[in-house]
Amino acid sequence: MTAWTQDTIRERAASLGPWFHNLNLRGVHTAPDHFLGDFPAVKWRSFADDIPHDLTGRSVLDIGCNGGFYTMEMKRRGADRVLGIDFDDDYLAQARFAAEVEGLDVEFRRMSVYDVGALGEKFDVVFFIGVLYHLRHPLLALDLVHEHVTRDLLVFQSMQRGANAMAAVKPDYAFWEQDHFDDPGYPKLHFIEHEYAHDNTNWWAPNRACSAAMLRSAGYEIVSHPEEEIFICRHVPRQAGEYGAVYPSQGGAGA
Repeated sequence: MTAWTQDTIRERAASLGPWFHNLNLRGVHTAPDHFLGDFPAVKWRSFADDIPHDLTGRSVLDIGCNGGFYTMEMKRRGADRVLGIDFDDDYLAQARFAAEVEGLDVEFRRMSVYDVGALGEKFDVVFFIGVLYHLRHPLLALDLVHEHVTRDLLVFQSMQRGANAMAAVKPDYAFWEQDHFDDPGYPKLHFIEHEYAHDNTNWWAPNRACSAAMLRSAGYEIVSHPEEEIFICRHVPRQAGEYGAVYPSQGGAGA
């Protein structure tokens, strides 16, 4: 164990930068000049009360954990097991350092969201924050998260662009009906071919209606919507015949 002082924390944090999570590690901020300010703490305050304050006996998975803000918050609420996964080694190094400084027993693994089935376990609370718009195949990812790792709650957030309205969409339309597609509140997933905000991993920007529709389509019931980008959802078992995650052919007879 390192005897962390503010000077050693500041020095180590600088060596691991740049940071997207502006963490407060014993009085040292990891990204004091963050363009979003006190982020993600400012986001967290908008929905913190929508998640149980006592997570004793429960497990948490944080997909796309970044610097570990939410993994640490869940451990502070008493969760027995907290696992953060990310595909970026730099973020994982930041998260491990932050958890060590804070003295929190959190596990981190390098893993893609598309591989969550390899975990072989389900979690009581799953965080899926700041991930969907970075994915080439976002609905597949949601299907896999529903099928393999969500036991109860899903905490979802995506960058959103377009209208905040949510149109009343009918279950079906005649072939010649087209006007509903132009309704600003109709679910829309905007595709970003090149870059957005100087980030070539920003592939999609759903409007609010699209975020909600994709969650329902993946098998989640939305139980609260405490902030414009945050949806608290509950896992709903799929009915027989409903589409779930689509897998490539594994070969063999008849493939």
